[in-house]
Amino acid sequence: MNHKFLRVSVLTMIVLALVLSGASCLAQQPPTQVHVITVDGTVELGLSQYVLRGLKQAQRDQAAVLLEINTFGGRVDAATEIRDHILRMETPVIAFVRERAISAGALIAIAAPHIAMAPGSTMGAAEPRPLEQKNVSYMRAEFAATAQRHGRDASIAAAMVDADVVIDGLVGPGKLLTLTAQDAVEVGYADLLTNYRTEVLAHYQLDHLPVVEIERNWAERLAGFVTEPTVSQILLILGFLGIIVELLSPGLGLPGVIGVSAMGLFFGGRILAGLAGMEVVVLFVLGILMLIAEIFIIPGFGIVGLLGLISILASIFLSFDNFTAALTSLAITLAVTVVIIVILWKRFTKSRAWSRFVLLTREEKSKGYQGVRDYSDLVGKTGVTLSVLRPAGIVKIGDQRYDVVSDGDFIANNTMVKVVHVEGNRIVVTEVS
Repeated sequence: MNHKFLRVSVLTMIVLALVLSGASCLAQQPPTQVHVITVDGTVELGLSQYVLRGLKQAQRDQAAVLLEINTFGGRVDAATEIRDHILRMETPVIAFVRERAISAGALIAIAAPHIAMAPGSTMGAAEPRPLEQKNVSYMRAEFAATAQRHGRDASIAAAMVDADVVIDGLVGPGKLLTLTAQDAVEVGYADLLTNYRTEVLAHYQLDHLPVVEIERNWAERLAGFVTEPTVSQILLILGFLGIIVELLSPGLGLPGVIGVSAMGLFFGGRILAGLAGMEVVVLFVLGILMLIAEIFIIPGFGIVGLLGLISILASIFLSFDNFTAALTSLAITLAVTVVIIVILWKRFTKSRAWSRFVLLTREEKSKGYQGVRDYSDLVGKTGVTLSVLRPAGIVKIGDQRYDVVSDGDFIANNTMVKVVHVEGNRIVVTEVS
């Protein structure tokens, strides 16, 4: 009985080992092609979407990945998203630093298991902005952990972020570490120096595989452009300015078209980049509709207008990845919008177009103009008609002649009358019995 149980156990273990071995072999199949992904320019959300799409495609196609890097850095959230996906890749990933991998670009480079650098290229200088202790601590740990993942010296990665890290022979106190290509090879951060992609592929024994260039599509390019911080801020300002001017001057005109188009690009780019969903657009449109209703339909400024403002602000905040960035951007937008509206209003009131809306002529006494005379002191005084009142005519009161009207009756010439009412320059008289 014991011998039979032992044989069954041994056979089970052998079968299990064969299954696991086969699964391991399937998971480590050699790549069938090489996908080239270009990390060029600012690291932004459109770029991260493009790189992630390329990495996922390589994973599906069982392809090795060559990341060709030339960037001064950019958004930390975009870089960490790329970094996390590189670390999860089950196919070979090679970072080829052609010119530079600075700041966020350095994190992407050291996330790759293999690094090649062109002579004269650099990598490092990743001090975070804003320069706060919590940001420095986070990024230093992120860089160090990424380096350790592939057996690289963690202190070298930390020195790229924190100026307090000192490494003899590489970086002194108070300075950030930036590795030259030669330094990177000497400290084990790069495997080889070369200017050519073919030599990189040959070094890793991938030169016999077909090469597929992964290009950015239009949506990724658009998302990258409109989510770039400066462009995003300009779009938000144009959107607010155009819509406010349109609300102040009813009728769909050029300001309204510009404002709606700018906000469409602002929200559209963030939706394409994965920062927000359609709910932000719904909130924004709902807020605008409530403001229109408050201004043109419901008198006064009440709960509907307040809810409209809250809805608009909520849509802006939800389209950003953190509260501080949203608050800063919104504050800049409101300040710039107010300043521009004040400047435009002052210039408009001095322009020729202003005269089409407002009568600028002033009847000043120095120019011979006189205001309406006050005849209220005539009430109760008597005079003699110098003409027949039918009902208008002329009356002499004292030594002055006045244009008057009767109180409705026909009054003959040379009749005694009395002033009973004055309204502006209208003098009303009645016959004295």
